[in-house]
Amino acid sequence: MREQHILSGKMAPLAIENLDTDQIMPKQFLHGIDKAGLDKGLLYDLRFDAEGRKRSDFVLNRPERADVEVLVAGANFGCGSSREHAVWGLQQYGIQAVVAPSFGEIFYSNAMNNQLLLVMLPEEEITRLMADAASPETSHIHIDLENLRVRSCNVDAFFTLSERHHRMQLERRDLIGMSLTYQAQIEQFARLHWESHPWMKNVASRTRQQLGHTPRAQGIAHLGEIA
Repeated sequence: MREQHILSGKMAPLAIENLDTDQIMPKQFLHGIDKAGLDKGLLYDLRFDAEGRKRSDFVLNRPERADVEVLVAGANFGCGSSREHAVWGLQQYGIQAVVAPSFGEIFYSNAMNNQLLLVMLPEEEITRLMADAASPETSHIHIDLENLRVRSCNVDAFFTLSERHHRMQLERRDLIGMSLTYQAQIEQFARLHWESHPWMKNVASRTRQQLGHTPRAQGIAHLGEIA
């Protein structure tokens, strides 16, 4: 549960190193043109057997882990391909944060840009956090986003975020939302640009008017718009 700048909830251990995005979100779940239903594909081959039956020994399939919001994972979590669906699937499943010693670089950017919190802690802290997460009785975690602090039964540690990512987390903005905070500056830049380069404004529409509205001319104009 997230209230203000505090993320507080249950965690589950996923002690697998180099868990790549192909495993987090297998390719057969990438056939849609939107984000719907990706929670069903999350960690599919770990959650289900070849016949589609739930694996009773997998941590997220246990009844006491039904409302887990934080994963404590192994090193290099999210390596592999750049599929953003891995991030969306985790979020749809209810995961709000992943804590690990390290992350795949592209996955890290995708996650933070989509408001999925990633926390990096040293190996020794992760080992203790895994131990806490292993038992439902000690699996509660408290992440203070303002002070960048993680606390559990036997862990009290601080982590770091870049200034931009920290602000995005505090203001609960994704990458598009963050870009829109600069809308006034963007509009001012555009105005000054067109004032100093008026001959470049609306080149495509002016070219279309000069060439006429034949299909070929419209195609050329469209290329101008792309350029």
